[in-house]
Amino acid sequence: MAFGITVETIDVPVLSIVVPVYRGRESLDELCARLIATCLEYCISFEILLVEDCGGDDSWTLIEQLAAAHSEVRGIRLSRNFGQHAATLCGIARASGEWVLTIDDDLEQPPESIPALLAKGKEGHDIVYGVFPQRSHRWWRNATSEIARRIFRAAIPSLNYEYTSFRLIRGPIARALISFDSPFPFVDGYLSWLTSRYAKIDVPHLDRAHGSSTYTVRKLIVHTINILITFSDLPLRLASWLGIFSSLLGFGWLASIVVAKLVGNITTSGYTSLMAGIVFFGGLQLLVLGVIGQYIGRINFKSSRKPLFLIAHDTLNP
Repeated sequence: MAFGITVETIDVPVLSIVVPVYRGRESLDELCARLIATCLEYCISFEILLVEDCGGDDSWTLIEQLAAAHSEVRGIRLSRNFGQHAATLCGIARASGEWVLTIDDDLEQPPESIPALLAKGKEGHDIVYGVFPQRSHRWWRNATSEIARRIFRAAIPSLNYEYTSFRLIRGPIARALISFDSPFPFVDGYLSWLTSRYAKIDVPHLDRAHGSSTYTVRKLIVHTINILITFSDLPLRLASWLGIFSSLLGFGWLASIVVAKLVGNITTSGYTSLMAGIVFFGGLQLLVLGVIGQYIGRINFKSSRKPLFLIAHDTLNP
């Protein structure tokens, strides 16, 4: 089945493949070989953009070699580590294909599934996710990911619950992602705002070929908090409901004290109840102020107009 024509006869490729690279030196050779072999087998015109996110393992040297050996490969190196989503958006910003595919550098996502993703996308979908019926991650990673996804499902109803970083995006939709300039990027959150025409296909989740994941529990928690505060007002709504509940509770408490005083059950002012009320409601006020402060902090950070990423080297324009 053919999805395009050869690279030599067309300026705009059918497929742009964006690979955020972080400590991926050991797997890049095999990944590029499999990507190229798959695209050539199905006559898909393509380009590969390797975005090196300063992982410190000298991946850039290999990327330069791959770019020199293959005309379809382009290397982009960021000036420092900006994170996976920022690196992905950087590659998408420079992708020219009719479709844009994002894939990790760890060989857990099979390049051989690309034709199936393209076939599904051509049915009229803007996004096609390659989802994993069974994940090969460690149990704690699967558990924390599942918890985060359930939280996101409640906080961002439009978000595809089964999103993955193995995604095929229609070119115009992908390039529209660059209009977002949040300092805490979340590609799938952006996509949920741009279109609801998405689909999924099952793909095998392969074992990581080299090394181990750099995502720790702490990083996952920080990432989850950033997404919740940036893409949802759920924390603010919870704080509002908590404030309403505490106000009602305080009113009921005050009413009971007044009644008790009127019937003579209270003869002296109680220091304990007074301090308990001050501490309890003072704590709730601080909690609500803290949530509001998180939003104000992000507004302040956004107003500073800091760049999402900065390129240090580009094999196309050194």
